[in-house]
Amino acid sequence: MTSEALKTAITALLPEAAFEDGREWLNVRIEAKDWKAFAERLRYQPGLDFDYLFCLTCVDWPAHMDMVYHLTSTVHRHTVVVKAKLEREDPAIDTVCDIWRTAEFHEREVYDLFGVRFNDHPDLRRLLLTDDWKGWPLRKDYEDPVNMIKL
Repeated sequence: MTSEALKTAITALLPEAAFEDGREWLNVRIEAKDWKAFAERLRYQPGLDFDYLFCLTCVDWPAHMDMVYHLTSTVHRHTVVVKAKLEREDPAIDTVCDIWRTAEFHEREVYDLFGVRFNDHPDLRRLLLTDDWKGWPLRKDYEDPVNMIKL
């Protein structure tokens, strides 16, 4: 499916979606509150069938955070990148580990390193850092007094 055909299909699913042009893959910007329902439609809508979540990450901007999801359809061979803006003070978004199993691990990693809470995640706990670790080391405002790291 071409990027234009994907835009048309996605707009039919979520008219509020915005698109970023000039990228290798189609980039879609949505509201965090719309993510779960939109993800289910992307996964199960005939013709879209985004059955493979191959990357999930967070980007820390000065004023907000972005959750970024890279999805591919192994059936139709098209790819989309979905971005959802989160508040820095209390970043939270619905889990999609019940839609794409691989999200369970990646969401734990983002929680551990950025502090994003994934609503309804079955096992949201630290993955790499110790339970007594203070702060979120990949956030730009994190300071490590021992190693004098300031981003």
